[in-house]
Amino acid sequence: MRHRKDHRKLSRTHSHRRAVLRNLVTALFQYERIETTVAKAKETRRVAERMVTFAKRGDLAARRHVGRFVMRPAVTAKLFETIAPWYAERNGGYTRIIRIGRRLGDAGETAYLELVKSAEQKEQERQRRIAAEEAKDKALKAGAGAPGKKKKEEAAADADRPKRGARREGGDVSAPARRRGRTGVKTG
Repeated sequence: MRHRKDHRKLSRTHSHRRAVLRNLVTALFQYERIETTVAKAKETRRVAERMVTFAKRGDLAARRHVGRFVMRPAVTAKLFETIAPWYAERNGGYTRIIRIGRRLGDAGETAYLELVKSAEQKEQERQRRIAAEEAKDKALKAGAGAPGKKKKEEAAADADRPKRGARREGGDVSAPARRRGRTGVKTG
């Protein structure tokens, strides 16, 4: 019976389990969506929601508490400055687990663990993605003439270099270096 056993061990020692959860929570706040197994996602959700609650408090003690668990200072800053304001009026349920099926290798059940976003946030993110894609396309079209020049310049530079294996012009006409075989003895 599992009376008063409040978490999954994940078949790991205490330190390994803590390290895995720290890495998963950090990745969740960094990328806002991660793919993992269902058991790890459920454990990560517990810790991540606690971290968001601390970030909503926003005081120095909360920042230090989160900083001890989250691996990267930049991700801690993102949590306090970007993610916590999303959930100012929300009392919990900051994450969502979406089951996606079983892995091919070991048939482990996998899931996405993601931060819940409002419709306005999703629309803003979509607009940013579209603008970035258009800027990338514009940069590729503007730079389309330059690669042709680069190819010609590289071809001219290659023509000046001696071919591999060709003997150098000048006085030095030495034999090619001998190669070492498996035994370490020079052969050839």
